[in-house]
This record gives sequence, structure tokens and C-alpha cells, in this order.
Amino acid sequence: MAKEKQFLTCDGNAAAAHIAYMFSEVSCIYPITPSSPMAENVDEWAAKGRKNMFGETVRVIEMQSEAGAAGAVHGSLQAGALTTTYTASQGLLLMIPNMYKIAGELLPCVFHVSARALAAHALNIFGDHADVYAARQTGFAMLASGSVQEVMDLSAVSHLTAIKSRVPFVNFFDGFRTSHEIQKIEAIDMEDLRDLVDMEALQAFRKRSLNSETPVTRGTAQNPDIYFQGREAANKFYDVVPDIVAYYMDKMSEITGRKYRPFDYYGAPDAENIIIAMGSITDTIREVIDYKMAKGEKVGLIAVHLYRPFSAKYFMEAVPASVKRITVLDRTKEPGANGDPLYLDVKDIFYGQPNAPLIVGGRYGMGSKDVTPAQIIAIYKNMTFNEPKNQFTVGIVDDVTFKSLPLEAEVKVTHDTTYEAKFYGLGSDGTVGANKNSIKIIGGATDKYCQAYFAYDSKKSGGFTASHLRFGDEPIRSTYLITTPDFVACHVPAYINQYDVLKGLKKGGSFLLNSLWDEEETKKHLPNHMKKYMAENDINFYIINGTKIGQELGLGNRTNTIMQSAFFKITNVIPYELAVQEMKSAIVKTYGKKGEAIVSMNFAAVDAGGKEGNLVKVEIPSEWKNLPDEMPAQNEARPEFIRNVVDVMNAQKGDDLPVSAFVGREDGTFPNGTSKFEKRGIAVNVPEWQVENCIQCNQCAYVCPHASIRPFLMTDEELAAAPAGTVAKPAVGKELAGYKFKIQVSPLDCTGCGNCADVCPAKNKALIMKSLESQAAEIERWEYMDKKVGYKKVVEPNNVKNSQFVQPLFEFSGACAGCGETPYIKLITQLFGERMMVANATGCSSIYGASAPSTPYCTNYKTGRGPAWANSLFEDNAEYGFGMAEGANRLRERVKRLLDENINSFSSETQNAVNDWIAAYEDGDKTVAASDALAVALEKENTPVANEILDLKQYFTKKSQWIFGGDGWAYDIGYGGVDHVLASGHDVNILVMDTEVYSNTGGQSSKATPTGAVAKFAASGKRVRKKDLGMMAMSYGYVYVAQVAMGANQAQYMKAIKEAEAYPGPSLIIAYAPCINHGLKASMGKSQAEEKKAVECGYWQLYRYNPLLEAEGKNPFQLDSKAPDYSKFRDFLMGEVRFNSLVKAAPEDAEKLFQMTEENARWRYEGYKRHAEMKYGEQ
Repeated sequence: MAKEKQFLTCDGNAAAAHIAYMFSEVSCIYPITPSSPMAENVDEWAAKGRKNMFGETVRVIEMQSEAGAAGAVHGSLQAGALTTTYTASQGLLLMIPNMYKIAGELLPCVFHVSARALAAHALNIFGDHADVYAARQTGFAMLASGSVQEVMDLSAVSHLTAIKSRVPFVNFFDGFRTSHEIQKIEAIDMEDLRDLVDMEALQAFRKRSLNSETPVTRGTAQNPDIYFQGREAANKFYDVVPDIVAYYMDKMSEITGRKYRPFDYYGAPDAENIIIAMGSITDTIREVIDYKMAKGEKVGLIAVHLYRPFSAKYFMEAVPASVKRITVLDRTKEPGANGDPLYLDVKDIFYGQPNAPLIVGGRYGMGSKDVTPAQIIAIYKNMTFNEPKNQFTVGIVDDVTFKSLPLEAEVKVTHDTTYEAKFYGLGSDGTVGANKNSIKIIGGATDKYCQAYFAYDSKKSGGFTASHLRFGDEPIRSTYLITTPDFVACHVPAYINQYDVLKGLKKGGSFLLNSLWDEEETKKHLPNHMKKYMAENDINFYIINGTKIGQELGLGNRTNTIMQSAFFKITNVIPYELAVQEMKSAIVKTYGKKGEAIVSMNFAAVDAGGKEGNLVKVEIPSEWKNLPDEMPAQNEARPEFIRNVVDVMNAQKGDDLPVSAFVGREDGTFPNGTSKFEKRGIAVNVPEWQVENCIQCNQCAYVCPHASIRPFLMTDEELAAAPAGTVAKPAVGKELAGYKFKIQVSPLDCTGCGNCADVCPAKNKALIMKSLESQAAEIERWEYMDKKVGYKKVVEPNNVKNSQFVQPLFEFSGACAGCGETPYIKLITQLFGERMMVANATGCSSIYGASAPSTPYCTNYKTGRGPAWANSLFEDNAEYGFGMAEGANRLRERVKRLLDENINSFSSETQNAVNDWIAAYEDGDKTVAASDALAVALEKENTPVANEILDLKQYFTKKSQWIFGGDGWAYDIGYGGVDHVLASGHDVNILVMDTEVYSNTGGQSSKATPTGAVAKFAASGKRVRKKDLGMMAMSYGYVYVAQVAMGANQAQYMKAIKEAEAYPGPSLIIAYAPCINHGLKASMGKSQAEEKKAVECGYWQLYRYNPLLEAEGKNPFQLDSKAPDYSKFRDFLMGEVRFNSLVKAAPEDAEKLFQMTEENARWRYEGYKRHAEMKYGEQ
């Protein structure tokens, strides 16, 4: 009896992990997008006791970096354990030195790589082949997959061949397009693979392992006499790899019925024009081939699987004898080369052959640029010309070097039975999660094929998301975004005025809007172009107030489950009753660990989404067909770059920008301050100022994560000229006499977290959260206050209140609502922003700090000065910032030298300015004024030496060098650099925003993660205590160190950064930052309160260590925390999902670990207390 097939609805990462788990005894891991889910799956399965091929769980080891993970892989292999790792992009590059060693020592392992772009002129976290091509020289074999099913099937080939051949493998597939695409696929059973393992080769591997029972020496240093010969000795192992791969592909074909070869041919047997490519593009090409062959065209494809070793034998086996022209496609760019890698490999195969076909190369899809059927048609069309364009690009318009192929019209190549649905959402509103569940429900409950892919911008929660779902009766090979959906859902009401959400919706299709209004009000709010489109195309239009329902149910702004239920009700793709049953099962599985209350709320949301009265079908008046199109208002006051680039990108039309849009910006430079032009309007509720209740403390502005609420001081004239209805009150404080005080909110920039209202200390709250719509009058008022009233320096920013009258030079970032990190950065820019230089580690703070086109670091309106910001890499940020400081200091020292050498040649006025500048050389408070005065004086000199010095004018001011990053950087991958820079003794400032997890990659454990916390890579709770980074830095004795939590003590944080910046040496500030990954039960609207709770219960401690005090005979260590109330400790832990989820998952372990967590906190506090009580200055 034939074995029943098992199907999984999963993504490429899960498919790779499924196979890797079977063959792995050890996995050495480190998080990096988009490969992290592979390691997370393995860790989770191991925690649940899943067994590998050897009847054991996989030993999962998280390292401090990818370089460390590769080193651990190398060591584990040498010890004789089958070992695996998962990586991408820069992570793979960090592994290259060890890859040479592993390959050179013929150690059988597999690196699973979700191929991703490399950071060059800019960071890109999305997919292309730059990383795997950059590792092609290491000696690893390389096997490519083009779909989720191929990942499942061919990953096994990589593992089996590595064991049999001794050659290690990079098993790769496209990042995001395959790694994160969900497909319903056939699962491979471990028992089917067990018999394919060459047990003799495996035992031989074990016998060769380093072992004291049979000792040998490896890794010797060799001289010129034998090294060359040793390298050549391994040739025979590589020579047999293609045959072994082909053998195992045949075996997989026997198991699955799917045929694979090292090079797969698809198309007409007598094709004259063929494309050679690898990765996810191959399925799109297959669709186009079917389309063209139906029209009688003779075209084909060679899909490359075995990229290294590149076998001429198997390649030629795939090439049809009829071929006359070949296009080789590469998903990378190697500047300066005669061609990109795959193109050069193919050219080499045909070199010198008689009657060789014409071969051209092209570049496509870099950084996950969408690759559509129209682009493939353009490539085939290019081959029909007498002289096909070589080294072309496709999918973009290159109007500078003219390498691009002309864009063709899109054509439908999908099967007629394929249903396509598109969902517009907001990052972290649950839309993506709901759609992942939906596709799994459809895949599991029906025989339909299904596919889901999710497109994001780079913002944190609150960014743009679009979910693309397909399902049908035929296999789905469309590895590109949906352009002609049958169904569209818009989960964010604001999007109807920002994006063309109906674009491409088919005639007779359905549109579901999460509307804040009833039927008649909705009609009033819809723009004309939407009304007209729906009327002309017979669209079925539905509304539901998911936002209101969600708030009533206690779900906050998460509308996902409500909207998911409405989708199933409208489309009836499966019977609605079955959909409800499956949705509720998925809720238990997804949220069960988070408690019964959350499960019940989501059950209620499912019921509400399909309830009559909630879901309303809107009748479309026929007269809408005749509505005029609105003329988009051109605001010429917006800078040219904003109009021509930023606005286009923000409208999700960045794909249409030509290469010429970036002429003059080839190095990736963006202007500062573009975020102020976005005006996203994503908040549901925003604060309204209650003037009569306000005590003018400015705490609301101090804690605002997005700088969208600010205090202003107005003259009577300014108040009189303000928009009608502007209210203010006399400013409190003798220095502010005669001014009117006003708190102003920017409703369109606010994310609605509510921290401002929460921290307001007024007896009756001076801020009340009101609907965004109700605050429309504040939009114009904000513009007036910000641009016309401005930021008056009436008082020095020497306390919390006064600091907020200074213009923040970090505003409206893409950080999550309620972010715990950004308030720390904002205050630093208010105090030092006009002379700041910032090196930012890759992570949350770099993504919300500069995610094109949004640049939240901005310039002072009056002076034009502001923070100069840059990101290098994750691992080298401290060194990068150190280099910045040294470079600037070197040039500033030249200014000083030239002034010293030539002072007598200047006028007495200039000499005075020079002396003042030299006197203020190290004085951050006076440097700006002294530098400006020096520049004015030198401009009057008009001498060669004065002009030479003026050429260095930008170096006059003492720079305030800051190095920003998270705990994953500072505690783990970048710790060596952090330590070295602090040890250097040089004057730089390091801010570590400690979320206690790798926040940007999704919440993996770091050495900052405390005992008992559940995180990815610590699925059963962290077992060891948190590293004390501050004490390690203090051990040098000359590093300023502070540990802070703004919500617990606002003044202590301000004092710490002022002391740190003024300290003439290295400083380190460790800032506690609540994060969405913590799962705050109280919500991120209470993130500041969570910081306060953390300190009150003793979970987090506040201190400052200032070495200057020791020179005065004082104790340099000052403990700023009060004695903790440990009775509140357990309540604090239970208020966060990262802790309370362990109670459900492993109650016995949870109790022990929580005891350890508290004991560790007590131990740390007692240590600090002892430091604070030490006596100094006594003989």
C-alpha cells in the first residue's frame, strides 16, 4: 500500500530547518535576518523534545556572533558531531575564514543560507545572491533551491552528499522570497531519508575526529615547500561531488516523484533561446515559458541547482542541442568585473566550442526587487534582436548608463483557478500573523494549493505591510507580488488617502475596509478616485469598524482577528463555520501560552468579525462613475528631494524611480530631517492638552518616543497671530515671565502610545487621549508652533523641564509606538545635537534611525547644525565611532596647529578670537560660540593661511562623539570593540539601549537576557544570569559608567548624560528599554511606568560611576536607586509575557528560574551597595 503523503503549510526557513534537524547533532547559531527563523525552529523543537535521526534532541548553542558560530561549528565537527548553522548576508561573510578551514579539512557539514543582499552604499535586509557569491571561493559546495518545496527536497541532498563526499555545503535559497514565502508542500519523512545516509562514511568521519584516545595533530603551519601540494591533494573529493549530488537527486526523485538534476531543463526540447538562472526566479520563468510555448515560441530555462562545483558534464546534459542564444541571469553586482559570476561560469563552459551559442548576461532582482513575468518577457525579447544587449539590467529604468531593458506590459500567466487576495496593514497590528494563520487554515482544511508572501517597509511596528495570498487548484509558481487581486482588505483607515489600495482589483472583486465611520460617513471620507474605481468595476464593498470592536474587546489596536474573520465571511473560500473552528484552534495554539484571557478576547474577535451588523455591505451609487478625479495638490514649499524621491517612496511607488533620481547620491547619502514630511497619521487616539490642568512640568515631552508633543513659549503677539482657537497659559517661572506656555501635539506624527498621558503628574490629567479625527485642528496649529513660534532659548537646559524647550533633533522616527529606546536618544540630541556625530550599530536603532526615505535626525532651524549620523555594520560599531572621533580630532588638531603657528600674522581682533577658541578647545558648552566667532574673524583676514584654516571650518567645534546600539551589539557581537574603545581612554560616549534581547531580529536571547526570561534561542527560559557590562567597564577605573531608566528617575538620566558627555574620557551609559518583545501586559503605552516598576522592585538598578570623583577623594560610585521593594518583584515578572509564558510552558522550571532571577537581582544590588559604601580619601 502506498504511503500517504504528509503536507505542511510552511515557509522556506521552516522547510530547511525540518530537514536540518534530522541530520544535526549540534547547531551553532546566531540571529540574522532573514535566516533567524531556521535557528528558532530548531531551538523550539529541541525544547519540546523532538528527536533527530539519532534518537536525540539537537544541542543548540547560541554564540556571540556569526564568526563565533562558525568557529563553534568547526570545533564541533572536529570532535566528530554532525553540526549545522544558519546565516545570511554579512553573517555569512563573517564565517568565511572558518569556511576555508572547514572545507580545507574536509569536514562534512551544511550551512543553510537564506541568501541576502550585502550592505554597500546602504543596508538592505532583503534577498539577492551577493552573499553566497562572496563565499564561492571557500571550497564549500553550493546547492540552490528555487521554491519552498525544493528547499524541503534539496536540503536533504546537501546533507547526504556532505556526509558521503566529505565536502561541506552551503544550502541556499532566496532570502524573503523563498525563506519567508509560505507554501503548502509535501513534507519529507525522516524514515525515508535514514536509509540514504552513508553510514560507513559517517563512521569514518567519527573515526577521524580529534580525540585523546587516538590523538593526531591538525591545523599545522606549513611552509612554501608543501602548502601548494596539500591544496591540490583534495581535488579528488570535489571531482566526485557532482555525481554524488546527481545520485541523491535521483533517490529523492524516487521518494517524491519530483525530478531533479544538478541543472534542470524546462521548456521546448528544440528551444533556440534559453535563460540560465538560479533561485526563486526560476518558477516565474517556468510560468512565462508555458505562456510563450502556448503561443508557439521555442524557449527554455536551465535552473541551476549545483552551483559549486560547477560541472560541465551535468550542465551540457541540460542544454538543448538547438540552442542559439543564452541569457545568463545574476542576482548580484560585482563592480569592475567583466561579468557577474554565473555569466562568467557559463561563458567558460562554451569557450572554444564549435558553433557555440551567443551568450549575454544580465542583472535582476537585487535587494528583493520584485521580478515579474513582464521582465522575463523582456529578457526573451532581448534575445530576438540582431545584437542583444549584454550586461543589462531588468526591472529598473537606468537613464544614466542605459543598461536597462525596456519595460514590457504585464501579462497574466497564473492559472485561471488561482484566487488572489491582498491585505494592507500596519506593522505589529497582527495583519501578517492573521494572514499566516489564514493560509495555513486554507492549506490544512482543503486540498487547495496555497501561497503567502509578506512585503514590509523597514520601519518597526507601525510600518507599512502588504500581505499577498494566493490559493487554487493548481500548483502556484508565482514568485512575485500580486498586482491583480480578487480581494483587497485595507486594515488601516488612513491608507485610503495615502496609497492606491484598489490598484488592479479585478472587476467584480471585493474590497473590505476597516472603517472608523458608519456607511454614510465612510462614503464622505472616500476619495473620488476610489469611488469611481468601485463603480466602474462593480466592486463589492464592505466595511467593519474593527478598531472600535477591538478596543471594546480589550484588544487595543489589534484588529487582525476581526478582519481575518470578516475575510472568511466575505469570500467563503472555505465554509465560514469551518473557518471559525479553525481560527479558534489557531488562536489556542498561538496565544495559549499567554493566558486564558487573551484566548477568550480573540475568540470574541472571531465571532465579532462575521457578525451581522458589524460587517456591512455598502451599496455603491451608480453616479460615482461620473465623479471627477481629484487633482493632487502640488506643494512647492516641499523641498525638491522630498517631492521627487521621498514622497514617491512613501506612496509605495519607489520601484518606479529611475537611476537618475540618485545621481549625486551614489554613495547612499540622504538629507537629514525627511521624517517631518511623512505625516503618517497612524494613531487611533492622540493626546489632547487640557490647558487648565497643566502644571508645566514638560514630562510629557521628555518621555515622548517620537517627539510629537512639545512645549512652546509664545509672546502675546505670537499668540494673537496663532490659528483660531489656540489656547495657552502664563508660563511659570521668573525667567519665563511675560511668555505664554503651550503644549502642542502633532497628531499626524503621533503613534498614539499614550505614555505622555500616563506619566502626567497633574492631579487631574492634563492630557486625555482622543480620536485622531477629533484633533484635526491641531495639524495646522502644530505647523504654526513648530515653524513660526519656534524654540526659544530663554533658559539653560539644566533640568528636565528646561531641556524640553530645546528643539529635538531626532523626531518622528519609525520606532514602535511606546518605544523604550528613542526617548533616550531624543534628549541627547536636545543637549548636544548641534555638535553630535553618531555611529549607530545595525539593529532597531539604525532601522528607525535611517530607514530610507525616512531620516529622523534633523537640523536646528536657526543654525542648520545637527547630528551627523552613519551606520557601518553590526559588529564593528564601536570601532567605527572611534575612527570617526579620531578622524575629526586629527583635523581639528591641524586647525589648532595652524592657528598656533600663524597667530602673530593675524589682526588683534582675530588673535582674541583665536585665544578664546583655544581656551574653549575642550569645553563643550562654549565651543559653538567660540568657533562661530573664530570663523567670522578669519573671514576678515583674507590671507592664504586664513583661507586654509577656513577650509577646515567644519572641524572648529568640539565634536560630541556618540556610539549608539542595543544589547545584542554591546554585550555580544560588538563587545570586543566596545571593550577596546573604552580601554583606549579616548573621549567617546557609548549609549547601550538594553532591551535584554536582540530586538531587531525578533527577540532572540543575548547575554543581556536575564535568568528565566523566555526569548527566541531560549525557548525554555534563559538558564544563566545577565552579564554585568557596567561593572566590567568600571574595572578599568577611568571609564565613566551609568545605568539608567528614564521612567524611574528622569533627573538621574539627564544628570548621567551631562556628566558622561563632559567627562574627558570614555563613557558608557546602559539604558533600560522596554520593548514590544517583552510583551507588556499593561501595553507599550505604559513603557515608562514599566521602567519605574523595574527599579522599584529591584529588577533594574540605577547608578553612576564617575572616576573624577576619586581624584577629589570621593567614592566614584553613586547608587541612585532606593532600597528595592522585593515584594513587588514577582508581580513585575508576571506583568511581562517573556516571563509569565514560562509558567504555562514549564511550571516547575518557571518557579526555580524566577527564584534565580530574584536572587540574581538581589546579588547584583548588594554588590552595588557595597561599592557605594566603600570609603575613599581616608588614610
